[in-house]
Amino acid sequence: MRSLSAEENALWERVTATIRPLSREPVDAPVTSEIKAVAPPEVRVTPPRAAVRNAPPPPPPKRTTHSGATLDASWDRRLTSGTVQPDRVLDLHGHNLDQAWSAIDHGIERAVAAGERVILLVTGHARAGEPPVQRGKIRAAVHDWLAVSRHASKIAAVRGAHRRHGGGGSLYIILRRDRAKSTLS
Repeated sequence: MRSLSAEENALWERVTATIRPLSREPVDAPVTSEIKAVAPPEVRVTPPRAAVRNAPPPPPPKRTTHSGATLDASWDRRLTSGTVQPDRVLDLHGHNLDQAWSAIDHGIERAVAAGERVILLVTGHARAGEPPVQRGKIRAAVHDWLAVSRHASKIAAVRGAHRRHGGGGSLYIILRRDRAKSTLS
């Protein structure tokens, strides 16, 4: 830290003379006499102005999220009451991350090919605690996996499962209806 020059000290005293305290109690001593040194100015490196004007920041990558996707009221009622019956169950207990990703990918592929609408994905409960958490990794990653999977466009919504289907340790994956098949049937 360096000391203030005479010019800087005079400027500082002018600034502090214009300050009014927040409380109405009188101030005993001026603050200016206690300040003798200031930190050196911060050095910033900025790009040339032309580069800033010509290059707007890139847009954030588009990410599909299914947790907020809208379903009609009858679907939401059936899911929250637990009356929906899953067409397929994918249980990921005993899988590592790679095996779980592969099981989800193949399971959704088979469900789409079979024209199924509701998949019950059993992930296990997320484990609370400070990192590194050795359990609950699949549950923590599943929403991101679904958002970037090759099947993301075929997923209408992802919802937490009803207690009878595993509650917090399971998810419902609702697939979009295949319009080509539904018009032919």
